[in-house]
Amino acid sequence: MKPVSRHGLLAVLSAFALATPVSAEESAAAPEAAPPSETKPVDAAKPDDGGKKKDKKKKDKKKKDKDKDGKKDSDKEKEHKAKSAPEDAKGGLPAKDAPEEKPSNGNWCEWLSNDPGTLYENKDNPWLQAFRIGGRFQYQVSYQDGSDVNGRDYHDTYDEYRRFRIETRTKFLRYFTMEMDVNLVNDSRYDSPPGDELDWGYDDFDTATFEFDIAKAFGAPLDDLKLVWGKMKMPITEEQRQSSKSIYTIERSLLSNKLGGDESRPTGFMLEAAKGDWSGLLGVFSGEDDSDFIGGWNDGETYFASLTWQPDKDFSLTLDYATTHRSGSDDALGYRSAIALGSTYDKKRWGIQTSLIYGDNGFGDPTDKPKNRVNRQGDFYGVTVMPWYWLMEDRLQLVFRYEYAGSDESEGLRLESRYIRSEHNDPLVNVNGGRGDRYNACYLGLNYYLCGDNAKIMGGILYEDLETPAGGLDALTYTIAFRTAF
Repeated sequence: MKPVSRHGLLAVLSAFALATPVSAEESAAAPEAAPPSETKPVDAAKPDDGGKKKDKKKKDKKKKDKDKDGKKDSDKEKEHKAKSAPEDAKGGLPAKDAPEEKPSNGNWCEWLSNDPGTLYENKDNPWLQAFRIGGRFQYQVSYQDGSDVNGRDYHDTYDEYRRFRIETRTKFLRYFTMEMDVNLVNDSRYDSPPGDELDWGYDDFDTATFEFDIAKAFGAPLDDLKLVWGKMKMPITEEQRQSSKSIYTIERSLLSNKLGGDESRPTGFMLEAAKGDWSGLLGVFSGEDDSDFIGGWNDGETYFASLTWQPDKDFSLTLDYATTHRSGSDDALGYRSAIALGSTYDKKRWGIQTSLIYGDNGFGDPTDKPKNRVNRQGDFYGVTVMPWYWLMEDRLQLVFRYEYAGSDESEGLRLESRYIRSEHNDPLVNVNGGRGDRYNACYLGLNYYLCGDNAKIMGGILYEDLETPAGGLDALTYTIAFRTAF
């Protein structure tokens, strides 16, 4: 199938940018006239000052409720605070028992934000309590200006259907939840070597999980206790815990993707627990990673643990650890072990996210040649700092990210496939397969939220510099992306 016209898609983006919707807060601010049947006559027997005192008490109560924790949380902050919830751990839809029903008033943004995919919900039904569908669509266009290991300049343009996914969430038998998320596009037109072009339709399952709410079923003395089984995302590092729907940069950092298993979705078990300011995860996963659905257990195991301390709604600190019992790396991880210490501080108009990472590549990929295998072993380490600031609250966001990564061996790091490692128009361009031992990257971006994370336009400039055994290479990548979800 031929790819959709780029001009047509850019026209759609322009139309969205021009059609700035009325926010939910603005809609709620407009007073609504009460229906005639609900209008009550004034009680003439009560003095006027008594009515004023009653109104004053109501106003004082509303003010007190509003000022209890400062201003009311915005929709964007609520999405950010949910980044460490089970939704991000499994990559599925957010848990929600009873969505609040709001009239759309003809506002497409309010309709899109109000769970339009909830097809059934009845908490009193002992067999089926809820069924919801969701989806996400992400498209981006990039221009890259780079210099390879031989000092050869190159210029390339890419357009990519980054994600198209249908998601389902089913709550049944009161204590069970099933999530099935299917990827419906495979865009490998610019892979190096070239892939299978642009294919629409079933590609694979992104996640497929079954969850049992132990705390709800047996009344455990914890705030939360769940057991999850299936094909899921390993939520290691702050960036990996944030869904692709709500992440502040167009792409995650190099080490975040490396620790997350290069977007791997291994099969395994995950125990989730929470009590007060503390929450944690314990997981065991199969090292096998060659299945479109639920994988087997024929390639060793990977173990994962995470502990989070969140003393208030603004700050959280998380320690993650992942390891495999094998002497080398496994298919799911791509390394032997790693530890990450991450923090997030989010205070209304600004915030900052940090990660400190240290890991061991193991003995390398056994399919590599012995010479290459040695160069790709050893330890790796790095730091990521990402501050952001809201230029217009809940509407326009400025983001900056700096990352440094290093390795003991000459090819202990590898760049992500976008876009230095992609196919180049000039066949003589040499990037050493994106492998090196010293990496610096700076990202500067602007995010314009048409409708929160349900519809937004993201623009970013990424500078990357990598030292390789064959020489240094660097590139500037300019990207604009459109992302929508419901």
